[in-house]
Amino acid sequence: MAGRATKPFLMRASPGVMAAVERLAAAELRSVNAQLEVLVREALARRGIDPTAREDDDDTA
Repeated sequence: MAGRATKPFLMRASPGVMAAVERLAAAELRSVNAQLEVLVREALARRGIDPTAREDDDDTA
């Protein structure tokens, strides 16, 4: 997926959560960053949210 634009962000997580993500990433041969994106995408899919849909005109903020 080279060339895909990404948006950097800072995230805080408990040491236990990070350790679990690191173990899962190693088991699935992914970087921690890639594993977090997979987990977020899976969570969004379970909620019926399309991560490719853009909401540029969001006036709720």
